[in-house]
Amino acid sequence: MTLQRKISINMTFKRFSHLKFKNFHLSTKLLITYILLTVLPMAFLGSIAYVQYTESIEEQIGEYIPRLLHQSNENIENNFKELASLPDLIYNSDNVMGILRKEEYESQAELNRDSYIIRSFFSRTFLGNNSNEILGVFLVSNHHIFEHSRTSYKGFDIENINEQDGIMFQGDMEILLPYQSNLVFQDNTPYFLLKKDIIDVDNRRTIGTLVFAVETAFIERVFANLDHEDKADIWLMNSEGRIIYHTDIDRIGQTYNEIKGFPTLSGSFHTDYGDNTLTSVDESANMGWILAHSIETKFLTERTDIVTNVIIVMFIILVLVATLISIYLALTVVRPIKTLGNLMKEVEKGNFQVQIPINSHDEVGYLAQSFDSMITQVRELIQKNYEKEIRQKNAELYALQSQINPHFMYNTLETIGMAVEDGDSEVVVDMVTILGRMLRFSLSNKERIIPITKEVAHIRDYLSLQTFRFEERLSFQINETIDSERYYTPKFILQPIVENAIKYGLEKRRELTIELSVKKESIHPNKEQIIYVIRDNGPGITHEELNRIRKLLQSEPMIKRDSGFGITNVHARLVTMFGDPYGVSINSTEGNGTEVIIRTKLVEQSEIAEYSDSGEVYGDANH
Repeated sequence: MTLQRKISINMTFKRFSHLKFKNFHLSTKLLITYILLTVLPMAFLGSIAYVQYTESIEEQIGEYIPRLLHQSNENIENNFKELASLPDLIYNSDNVMGILRKEEYESQAELNRDSYIIRSFFSRTFLGNNSNEILGVFLVSNHHIFEHSRTSYKGFDIENINEQDGIMFQGDMEILLPYQSNLVFQDNTPYFLLKKDIIDVDNRRTIGTLVFAVETAFIERVFANLDHEDKADIWLMNSEGRIIYHTDIDRIGQTYNEIKGFPTLSGSFHTDYGDNTLTSVDESANMGWILAHSIETKFLTERTDIVTNVIIVMFIILVLVATLISIYLALTVVRPIKTLGNLMKEVEKGNFQVQIPINSHDEVGYLAQSFDSMITQVRELIQKNYEKEIRQKNAELYALQSQINPHFMYNTLETIGMAVEDGDSEVVVDMVTILGRMLRFSLSNKERIIPITKEVAHIRDYLSLQTFRFEERLSFQINETIDSERYYTPKFILQPIVENAIKYGLEKRRELTIELSVKKESIHPNKEQIIYVIRDNGPGITHEELNRIRKLLQSEPMIKRDSGFGITNVHARLVTMFGDPYGVSINSTEGNGTEVIIRTKLVEQSEIAEYSDSGEVYGDANH
């Protein structure tokens, strides 16, 4: 080890030696403890002992079973070859061939004699001690059945057998499975049938059909050698998947469609048909049949119980040690957490003036700091929403008072009365309709954020009603350069401004013109705002008075209406709702009129819930 590396290691050790475990993050404490006492040992011991053992077992069995299947397949193939060669023994018997060539019998005695000859031949040739798998032999010729069997039977029907489609092997020999025949032997001995036509080689015609009933004992013995504990599925099938024999007798004769997905026909592979299984197959080289062995992998690892038990014992020991250490660690944080919990209960009761005496630098300390910050923000939010609600209620009350103000109502009703006396019914209808619409707009308390078109429509109604009263002394013009139905605005932000303009403008002017323009303005390339500009040609405002009003807007005082409540309320509501860049500003020169600019955030329909108490989306201005 080089000197430089030693110095680096010593410096690193000294640096970490100054760190106190109690100041670590709580997640770090738990992570270190869990890794050191649980994760690493369990991951190491469990994965190494169990996975390696399991994989080795599966690899060994995956190599061993195909070899065993190959040997078993050869045994089955040899047995079938021997069975396939048995019919040829008939050609060696001149007596039997002579009997088969007969077309008819002159007497029953002659038939009985031939039957005895053939039965004797069957007994010597096919049912001897060397052919103990054969249960019975049936030879059908010229509508006569010559038979001999080891045990009693019933139900042999050659016509039924001839109608069945057998499995071909060794040229023209067919295998018929038990479900394809009505033949039943005593004790229900399982069997399959081998059928082959006897051909007269001299004249090339069929002179009989030979049927062997072969006991499945030799296949069962092969299967028993492959699975001593009856936990595997073993079956013999042809290349199309037709099952010739299966450990589950009910599946004999069915088609095993999964053979189409086998990656190989000579080896082992994993399949997943409900449970993870190891499937091994071997294909017969001569007969083309496939011997398959399938076993669930859980049976292969049953002998790992000892290893598993050892791991469980070790795990319990580790858990006990980890529990003791965890209890000690828990004691270091239980007190501050309990303190924090008690403070949360105080907050739950409504006491937001709590102080949190927790100064640790772990997660509990950070949680306490976050909780304290949250309480501070909640207090500020409550105050902000309280002021916002008060301002909104005052604005609604202000607008309502403006509509039901005795002077306003008296002047409006007087104007309506004069129109009635003059017989101007259309004016009367228009004024009554406008007054009703204004009162309905003012009394609608649920709408806090409304489409701009509704706010503009309300101020148009207000100005229209005033023009009926003042006639040629008052005129107005409204210009909209935006889609006012698409964007939304707080309610009652225009009426206080327009009302002030009319009140102070007509005091010193014979004629007053009010212009309202609504437009969009870019703050920066990716952000826009809504601008309302109210201009009048009134007497203007003195420099001293203008400064006083601007100071009122900056201080956001909750003052009376007579002192400029309407303008300051609009400004305070906009600042509270949207922030400092928005609100009301005034430009005026004495003798040259006044310009009031209202800036609001561009609010679309999707943003209404953010600024509305109820989160409702309100209809258009025509409702």
